Amino acid sequence: MWADRDDPFAEQRRKGLRVTFAVTLGFTSAVAMGAIVPFLVPLFAAQFLLGSTAPMPLVKTLGAALLIFFTGVGMMLLTKLFGDRPAPFLILLALIYFFCFLAQSAGKGGPAIFLVQVVAIMVPLIGILNEDLANSILSILVSGILGGTLLMWLAHAVIPEPISTRASAASATVRPPSYWRALANTAILVVAVAVCLINDQLSAAMVIPITIASLLGQLDVGASGRVAIGLVIINLFGGILASIAYAILTLRPELFSIFLMVLVVSLILGGRAAASSQDAKMFAGALTTFLILFGLGVSPVPGSAAESFATRIVFVGAALIYALLMALIFWPQSEPRESHAK
Repeated sequence: MWADRDDPFAEQRRKGLRVTFAVTLGFTSAVAMGAIVPFLVPLFAAQFLLGSTAPMPLVKTLGAALLIFFTGVGMMLLTKLFGDRPAPFLILLALIYFFCFLAQSAGKGGPAIFLVQVVAIMVPLIGILNEDLANSILSILVSGILGGTLLMWLAHAVIPEPISTRASAASATVRPPSYWRALANTAILVVAVAVCLINDQLSAAMVIPITIASLLGQLDVGASGRVAIGLVIINLFGGILASIAYAILTLRPELFSIFLMVLVVSLILGGRAAASSQDAKMFAGALTTFLILFGLGVSPVPGSAAESFATRIVFVGAALIYALLMALIFWPQSEPRESHAK
């Protein structure tokens, strides 16, 4: 047991098991309670747990929760004031996305920045595309934040990290911010959000922009073409797993079936996402894709399960290819200039 403290594979196992525990319990409980957006609680919990091997300090946890909450409140207000004026509305959204991407490029903010970005994508789209759901979006956010935070602490209580490992946990790498990359990512994401608003399909709006934001956060400037294609395939793999899980669920529509399928998938993807390798981000992205797609399939929102999973996987594939191609076009032109400037 003492030697286990210094074993990096044991550390990965503990982290992966915590993610599996939180995602499985969070998703199953959300479905059992009839949550409108059942993927939100496990998504928040997974992001918090994958951000560090140690539990977030109470002050940092409250800070992240308040940041996400006030982002949601601000986005609701923004949608009410500018939702009927597309041009200024998209410009304001672009500013928010830009600062999120800028923080990510500098290695600041941790998982909270991605969650803020998810909220800044979801709230405006839901507010415009589904008025009934927009009225309850604040309560959905609050339950997501509270549920994800409680699951993070519960997972650490059930599967604790040795004190010596906590003390030696590596801090996030802080880099100079990449303004050109953040600007390019913002343009890529805003175009997708605008298309979703024109298309007027809530399920596509919930899948495409978050998938794009997730992939842009995983891509590395120096990655080879083979690595980039592998990134797309692994993220798409999360969608395929969701499709298989939903097909099995239609044969055995039971809560226990949901529990088993989420357990197996989170073991596969969450375990790899917990590794300290360069592949961890892409498996975390695949887990995000799985949770969103499978969550939409079992959601009680009217029309959320009407479209076939094949259609949704096409959405995911199109979003991944679009984000990759746009990044390949814009990033090489912007990054070298920035390095020269420095």
